[in-house]
Amino acid sequence: MSLTKAMDILSSGLHAQRRRMEVASTNLANAHTTRTADGGPYAKQNVILTAQDIGGSDDASFSATLKRVSVDGTAPDSAPFPEVYDPGHPDANKETGMVQMPNVNVMEEMVDMITASRSFEANVTAFEALKAMVNKAMEIGR
Repeated sequence: MSLTKAMDILSSGLHAQRRRMEVASTNLANAHTTRTADGGPYAKQNVILTAQDIGGSDDASFSATLKRVSVDGTAPDSAPFPEVYDPGHPDANKETGMVQMPNVNVMEEMVDMITASRSFEANVTAFEALKAMVNKAMEIGR
């Protein structure tokens, strides 16, 4: 595997985890937003990640296992909006007093942020190991 392919794989992982952290923080910030520009409560967003072949390796079995991560955007979660009885809320249904709340689970978002943060750290560690290997190879080549 070439140095550029390794850097491509690691940088795609860093980008994907950074995007997951951004989306989780946006979800957390809107966990109590009952009115959006679209007219309903905030819908939790999910990051869409896919694995892509990097190709071009001499060893077909080895290159088949190597994948880079592609961020294909975000999509709203299809979970239903929970309803809370709060007749004094400005967005409450006038007849029932129920308010539709965002479908954001704060605990799940915190776990997702921690997982993304740890994955980001693992990619940074792998990047530092790659850098150390390149430096050692250059020392040997002198």
